[in-house]
Amino acid sequence: MELSELTQYAEDKYKIKEEHKWADIPGFSVLTHPKTGRWIALLMRQWDTDLGMEIEHCDLKCGRETLPASGRPYLLPPVRMKGPKWVGVSFSRETEPDVVFRLFDRAYVSEQAGYTIVLESSPAQRSGSPYQSSPAARSPVSPYRTGPAASVPVQDPSAPVYQDTPLPFAGRPRPERSPLPEKLREMKRLYEYGRESMEAKAKNFCRQGFFMEDYTDDAPWTGRFTGYFPTYHELTGDQLRGYFAWRTHLRLGDFRPITPSAAYLYLYEILNGIGAREIEDRLEKLRAFERGFLDAGYGDARMRTNLRRWMLELVIVNGLPQELAEQYGDPEMLETDRALAVLRDPDGQPDEAVFSALCALGGKKTEQSPAASFPEGRGIRLFAEAWRKAASLYSVRGKDLFTQCFGTQAVRNWFPFSNAVYLDKSPQEDRTYVLNSCRLYRKRGGSWQVVSYEKLHFDKAKLAGFLHETDLLLRQYLKTGRYLKEQSADVWAAPYIKAVIEEEKRAVLEASRPKVVLNLSGLDKIRRDAYITQQSLLTEEDRFPEEPAEDSFSLPEEPASPGAPNVPLGDAEVRILQALLRGEPADGLLREARLMPSIAADTINEALFDMVGDTVLLCEDDRLSLVEDYIEDVLEILGGTS
Repeated sequence: MELSELTQYAEDKYKIKEEHKWADIPGFSVLTHPKTGRWIALLMRQWDTDLGMEIEHCDLKCGRETLPASGRPYLLPPVRMKGPKWVGVSFSRETEPDVVFRLFDRAYVSEQAGYTIVLESSPAQRSGSPYQSSPAARSPVSPYRTGPAASVPVQDPSAPVYQDTPLPFAGRPRPERSPLPEKLREMKRLYEYGRESMEAKAKNFCRQGFFMEDYTDDAPWTGRFTGYFPTYHELTGDQLRGYFAWRTHLRLGDFRPITPSAAYLYLYEILNGIGAREIEDRLEKLRAFERGFLDAGYGDARMRTNLRRWMLELVIVNGLPQELAEQYGDPEMLETDRALAVLRDPDGQPDEAVFSALCALGGKKTEQSPAASFPEGRGIRLFAEAWRKAASLYSVRGKDLFTQCFGTQAVRNWFPFSNAVYLDKSPQEDRTYVLNSCRLYRKRGGSWQVVSYEKLHFDKAKLAGFLHETDLLLRQYLKTGRYLKEQSADVWAAPYIKAVIEEEKRAVLEASRPKVVLNLSGLDKIRRDAYITQQSLLTEEDRFPEEPAEDSFSLPEEPASPGAPNVPLGDAEVRILQALLRGEPADGLLREARLMPSIAADTINEALFDMVGDTVLLCEDDRLSLVEDYIEDVLEILGGTS
């Protein structure tokens, strides 16, 4: 049994909700009486580092005198509370839910305000009366003293004594009950008395259930029936006939309303294989019940949750494929696991997946943010990038952001079908069942454990603070309006979000710069066309010049532009580059050479592309500037002169 089953029982039956009174001790909580406000149960969840698992205890104010006569190992002295009114309960697979529930009922009743009847004197006695007062009857106070005293009038000794006489029956005669079918009488005789454990209760239920597996009836359901862990034994004869008639219609696909406690009998039957031997058949019948009974509005609020839990437990305990677990498991639990897997390893995950995971675990307010609805998914991308940045860089005492928000995978005991009347017939060998990357189940020595991230250890305030700070800064950056107020507790997240914003600003600026695209594939054709044109313009003498005489005098060749050997640039372009290398503006040189800045930049970039392999000169707002990464290359090309 788990502690959560006791809290659910208290809420369902008495409308008592668990109260967490100590923020610095999240594992401790209380259940208080709704009328008196006094504690009737102290709940404790503590992590045992030696065992590597969570231990659950409870101190109940039920009085030690109310404990069952047979000793039970899970009933102990109180852990925290003191006095004879308190009893300790340890929760494990041996803890019997019906025993704990009865003790809680007594704790609840013991706190109710009551009344005490005080007898001022003993009743009058007449000589020869067959009724004599016992010492207990002459006691002035009732042994059940629970509240203010109420006086009872004293009979006058002289008054005549009333003599009992039978009164004639004045109403309609009570109709005779129809005899119970022999099959039901035989079923009742199968019940074995003497044991109170859940295992004995499940054995009785299965023994009677398999005996009645094919029984049908046509009697209507009558009366009211409410109880926890109901079995056939708690029903009257007429109710048994009504239940089996309801089950007859259900098996034909005719789902009719019935009290939830009676409907649980059918679910217990299916879990134990009564009417459905194969596991797959049990799952199909449970799913059909969900669609035909629960979707029709019948049943109670907890029934769907229990049903989903049992279907998943059937899959795990019997080792069925993982696809069935995804199909029949609790959707909320599976969604939480998927979101945790995404946030634990966000790199490589789509932006939409990271953002959806943040909303699933951090609340829907983020999803409604105007920053998230920014066009073209820009806001969603920034949310996702902010989590990636913070998850990779943030660390406190060796714990990254994910661990700060969601803790680590913890090991705790797992009790399949502990909130059902179920007889375990599964194999006892050790095994492991991996449900997903965030949750696995394993059986060791006949006991089950689950390894998973537990919501009890989630730091919701940490995640909410990160999302609030991200939302605040993105609204300001994107100028969405409806700005949020700053919260000092969340400023730890600001540097990571601002870093993402700065990275996007640089990317936007780079994208806005004009790109010079040089198509080198056409250069050969241009050269060939230029050569043909040049040859067509030459005269015969130009094509075949006469060779100079050996003693002819020749002028020395004109030196190349200073500082620019073997560079296909004119003198004006070289001077422009030299001025830029010295950090001087090139505006005057451009005017002198009557060159447009963009034309000069294109000419220089094209001439140096083969040497550098990239654009070396930028033209922004008609101003020329060298690309910082290629300054040394340009200086080397110009021969080291500037």
